[in-house]
Amino acid sequence: MDIQQIRNATLVVTYANQVLLIDPFLGEKGSLPPFGQTPNAVANPLVDLPVDVKTLLDPDAIFVTHLHADHFDDAAKQLLPKHLPLYAQQEDAQQIREAGFTNVSSFDSGVTIGDIQVHRTGGQHGVGEIGERMGRVSGLVLTHPDEPTLYIAGDTIWCDEVAHAIEQHTPDIIVVNSGAAQFLTGEPITMSQRDLLAVHEAAAEATIIVSHLESVNHCLLRRDMIADFLAAFHLSAHFLIPEDGETMSF
Repeated sequence: MDIQQIRNATLVVTYANQVLLIDPFLGEKGSLPPFGQTPNAVANPLVDLPVDVKTLLDPDAIFVTHLHADHFDDAAKQLLPKHLPLYAQQEDAQQIREAGFTNVSSFDSGVTIGDIQVHRTGGQHGVGEIGERMGRVSGLVLTHPDEPTLYIAGDTIWCDEVAHAIEQHTPDIIVVNSGAAQFLTGEPITMSQRDLLAVHEAAAEATIIVSHLESVNHCLLRRDMIADFLAAFHLSAHFLIPEDGETMSF
């Protein structure tokens, strides 16, 4: 299995010889306005793609965990071939079809791609009123007889749904969306340093990949801050914090 960190939550996962594009956010640097009510009013994305976008346009399948613009933007809608298999939440499928995609299915009840099984997991994209406004989000668990079990948690904080997914699937590799994305009021809507500790405590044998960093204006928790925090708890060996464009092999 290879996992390439592209930018933000965008990943290219090569799993049992299938190339899966996760949460394509393909626009040029500064092509979207900043998320509002944040302390850092800078246009998104904050950085360019680390690869030629053309290399991302021919996967075997696409997965969109939810429809926020930093997970499925207008550039992705315009550039990706419309015939490719695309899997999304049930409530998002029709909107994706309206963007011209012709091979859209829900992953809510699971997906089979050859011998790969993909299971949907839940999450909480924040707490209280902000969490409710963020809407339903999903994660994905991939299993195959010859591959490690991969859990892509999606845009969620540490919560009962994440704990349940770890207990149910016992993943070998976990990708978490961090950056502690936050508005001027309320708690973070993606994982904080405290949440990373909770994931490790629940899955002490897993390798945890920290994604969703330094790409959108409301994510203020940087790679170096996470690295220093993990080092202080002597946990660096359990985590990977990839740079954009970096590929990890398992």
